[in-house]
Amino acid sequence: MREISEVTHVLRELLATDQRRALEFFFVHLRDVCEPSVDDDELLYNASVLAHYAQLSTATTDGVPMLPGLSALFDQFVMDATAHEDAEVMETAAAQCLVLAGFFEHQMRRRHAIAWYAQLGAGFFSRAAARQESAHKARLLRTLAREFEPWRRRHARLSRELRDLPYLLRPPAAPGPP
Repeated sequence: MREISEVTHVLRELLATDQRRALEFFFVHLRDVCEPSVDDDELLYNASVLAHYAQLSTATTDGVPMLPGLSALFDQFVMDATAHEDAEVMETAAAQCLVLAGFFEHQMRRRHAIAWYAQLGAGFFSRAAARQESAHKARLLRTLAREFEPWRRRHARLSRELRDLPYLLRPPAAPGPP
């Protein structure tokens, strides 16, 4: 029974992650698919978006859940115009559009016009920037609006590269002789 408990503990350590570790993971891997000239604030923002949504369930009741696809994004953020003046909601829409049309491009491309959703996501960032109180954050969101397509492509490339890695988690080393 003790051996099962030890294995369970090791598996929990391997599989458990917190926000900091998720951010570090995406920052490092996203930086690998970026040109050296990419702005650090943009890189950090994009890594934080990926880390956040990697840890957010589509079924969460705390805040806005990660939407399961671009159709749901369209229904929630385009068809329902009640929040088009809310900077935070527009930023959430843009970030989810970036993740779905970028990181999940391979799955979404079969059913959706990715270029159209990229324009939509850029528009969401522009709306968020126009209503943002912080001048620094507004500048960042305007830049992300202009650079939406390159960031979307970087997210897609990261997704492809991560899928191609044979093992992200290495099995624990076998215990040595007692």
